[in-house]
Parts: sequence; C-alpha cells; structure tokens
Amino acid sequence: MRRPAILKQSPNSRRAVSSPSSVPAPVGGLNALDSIADMGAEFAVIMKNWWPTTSDIMVRKGQTAHVTGFAGQVESFMPYVKPDGTEALFCAEGTDFFDITSAGSVGAAVQSSLTNARWTSINFTNTSGTSFLCCFNGVDSPRYWNNSNWVTINASSTPAITGVTTSDLRSPWVHQRRMWMIQKDSLTAWYLPVDAVGGEAKALNMAGLFQKGGHLIAGGTYTMDAGLGPDDYWYAITSEGEIISFSGTDVTSLATWRLVGVWNVGQPIGDKCLLKFRGDALIVLREGVFSLSAALISATTDKSKAITNNIKDAINNVANLYSGNFGWELVFYSDANMLILNVPIDEGKNQIQYAMNIITGSWTLFEGVEANAWVIFNGEPYFGGDKFVNKFWDTFADKDTDIDTDLEQAFSYFGNRGTLKSFKMIKPYLFTNGSPSILADIALDFRDEAPTSSLTSPPSIYGTWDSSKWDNSLYGGQLNIMDEWQHCSGIGTSAALRMQTSSNKEELRLKATDYLYERGGIIG
Repeated sequence: MRRPAILKQSPNSRRAVSSPSSVPAPVGGLNALDSIADMGAEFAVIMKNWWPTTSDIMVRKGQTAHVTGFAGQVESFMPYVKPDGTEALFCAEGTDFFDITSAGSVGAAVQSSLTNARWTSINFTNTSGTSFLCCFNGVDSPRYWNNSNWVTINASSTPAITGVTTSDLRSPWVHQRRMWMIQKDSLTAWYLPVDAVGGEAKALNMAGLFQKGGHLIAGGTYTMDAGLGPDDYWYAITSEGEIISFSGTDVTSLATWRLVGVWNVGQPIGDKCLLKFRGDALIVLREGVFSLSAALISATTDKSKAITNNIKDAINNVANLYSGNFGWELVFYSDANMLILNVPIDEGKNQIQYAMNIITGSWTLFEGVEANAWVIFNGEPYFGGDKFVNKFWDTFADKDTDIDTDLEQAFSYFGNRGTLKSFKMIKPYLFTNGSPSILADIALDFRDEAPTSSLTSPPSIYGTWDSSKWDNSLYGGQLNIMDEWQHCSGIGTSAALRMQTSSNKEELRLKATDYLYERGGIIG
C-alpha cells in the first residue's frame, strides 16, 4: 500500500482545487528507446496484446484452428498460386509435406521421407504456361508441384536441373526472368536459363568479393522506383552481414551485368531474414529491421534508420538471447497494414511477435501466438506451431481462450514537470461489445505496479444512432462505452494509466483517459 506524502503548504496557500486533464490513447505504440522520464504521452512503456490504430488502441484479434492432428512441429509453408487464380497451400512437418488448403484434420502426406521440414519456395511459370511451386531446403533434392504431380528434381527428372548437385540448392528467388538458388555453405549462387524451371545451372562464384567470409544465406531483387524502371538490382547477403549487389538484365553478358558494390550492414538473423516489401526489401539484423535500399546508401548502416528504432532496446535484447533459434521471420499482412516480426523463444511453446502498423509506424508486442512459421494465403495470415496450423486475426479470442493484455502508458506531468499532484480519480474511455475483465489504476513516478482496482463492464445493451442517450453509446449499435470515474489515490509529479484486461470474443478499445488531481506544495 502506498504511503501518502506530506505536503507542506505556505500559510497563504488557498484550498486546493481539483484539476481535470485528458490524455489520448497511446497510438504511438510501444517505446523501448526513449527515457521513461522523457517520453511522449502518445507512447506506452508496456503494450502487450494491444493493436495501435490511427485513432485508438484495440485488443488484438486472435486465432482459430485451421488444420489439426500433425505429429510434430509445422516449420514451413509453400503457397501455390497459378495465373488463373488456382490456389493451394502446403506445409512441412517432420519429414513430410501436407496439403492444408482446406480446413479440418490433417490428411495423408503428399511427400514423405524428407530430411527436415525447413523449406523455402517460389512460384514460377515457364514459357509453356505451366506454373510450378519450387521447394528447396539444401539437403533433399528439390520438390516441384505443377498442380497435378510432385516431381523430385535432379539431373534425370522432367524437368531436370543439370550442372550442380540439386540437393545442395536452397533459398530460391527470381530476378530478370531467371530462377536463382544458393549453394549451401558456399559463396556461390546458381541460375537457370531465362523463363525456365530446369536446364543447365550456371554458377556465379563471389568468393573473391567478400572480406568477412561466411556463406550466402539469401538473395533477392530490390529497386529504387517501385519496379517501374530499369534499375532493378540483384543482391545476396552472407551470414556475416555483407551484401553484394549487381545491376543489369543479363547475368551472362559482361556488357549489361556489373558489380554495384559490397556493403557491411550487420549480421542477419535466420534463413528467412528477408521480406520482399513493395519495390524494396526488409532485412532482419541483430540491430533491428531495416529497409534494404536505406541500408545500402552508405558504407555502414545507420542504426537510427531501423524501422524498429522505437523498440530498439527490446529488439537488441531478444536478438542477444534468441538469435540462434529457428523461426525468425518477417510477414506483411496488407489488409491490416500489419508488419509482423516473429521471435522464437522456445519452438512450439513460447513465441512472441513484434507488430507494426505501417501507417503510423507504431509497434506493439503480441503474446500467446505460438508460431514457428507464417504465410499469407488467400489474403489471410496463417501460422504453424506444435501439431497445428491456425488462422490469425480472425476473432477476438485465441481458440476460445481469453486474450490477456497489459498496458502502461507513458508518464505525464500534466504541464507541470516539477509540481506534486495528489491524484483523486481516473476515467479510461473504453468501448466494448461485451463484459471483459478490466483492472485499472494509476502508476506514479515511473513505478511499475500492477493494477488492482476493477472496472465495471457496461450492461449487455447497446445504443443505436438517433435513438440512444447522447454520450452513452457509439452510433451504429455495436460498441458500448465505459466512462465511469474510478477512485484512485497517490501523490507524485507524474502518473500513467496502468491497465490489464482479459476478454473472450469481445472487442475492446481505449480512446483516452481522464485524470482528476489536486496540485500540491513542497514535499517534506
């Protein structure tokens, strides 16, 4: 229990008058960069399982079961999309591939006797119009799906890849109508003929161009003009954080293919450290997530240019602890304007995600989403875990389990940094369509104290536009307002909303918080 401070008032002081103040919701998101004593009120010190929108923060949406009954960990996805819109979704678990296009219990494996479940894939349509799903893991011979059959790719298959041991190939991408692959544990990339998924593979050996050693882990294409001009650049990154880039349209012609440069950007994390993002690419480094085009402007990467800069300390911490774990991945869910960074703490048991609203640049932390791998399929996000594949952002529950949140907004001085205040009441403006469990209180002077006071949920009746009492409900008849003053007690120079909630299939939003306090004198 807090012991109230004693205020020394001057003999001429007047009776204290309560002052109200309103603070908008922390739509700026999680801040793990600035000092807690000098942080704008638009930020939050703690933000777990809240999603910052442009106007408020809402409890994140949850997950529903898609396919169940796997024997172990689902570790990768392979989506297949034909030009005519035909779609299929496959995943890898253990030593098998499964077709998980339809929801339900897992069926029989479509590919078996594989070495592991850590695959990467691309879609490629050849000149004859056949669309292939091309899957590689650097251990097994590649697998191709042509919408009818699975083909094991080697020097004698149809199609065939010759000139290289196909089981050594991994991490495919497409550049200038050619399919490229990395040879595992080397600094060599291989490419196929134009518009082909087979044929004689040719090597691009870059061993003499790097200074820090290591091996290639991934590659891709980026552009400076959203892909509309001739300046599409080929690039590859090594395990030691060197990126090499070439320009040109034809790798076989010295007249059109030239070295742009080699940059040291910092050590990447995981085999899925790259995400094609619009005309650019995003890369996961130990120092954070960076735009590739921004990272290649100078000889060294400006760490302040990371899109994760606002959560810099949090990213550095998890990178130091878990960078060697499998499951680091970036995924972009366009319908929600959401960029997700998956952080694998303990595979299949304890994973977290840092998620950013790309409109506002605001970050938050998700817990309770135990994801080994992610995929966007048919415009919707899915993730694989221990014996399951779930659909994400689907309901306001985690498969009938409550979604628990935690929030501590940045501390406010209410315009008087050095003045003591005696806080009397607090009123969070919450909107919901149910009766969630809510604990809310104030934290004082940078203390992290869990809330203990319960807020009363609104009745299960909702107002409708043009018929309900003003200032009691949102129009539309969907969300009801919780805006009751709640007693609080404490003396300090600064205060912040501290709130924890638990809800199941209930929408909950925070718009703002009102505070009622009295200005005090000099602390004794």
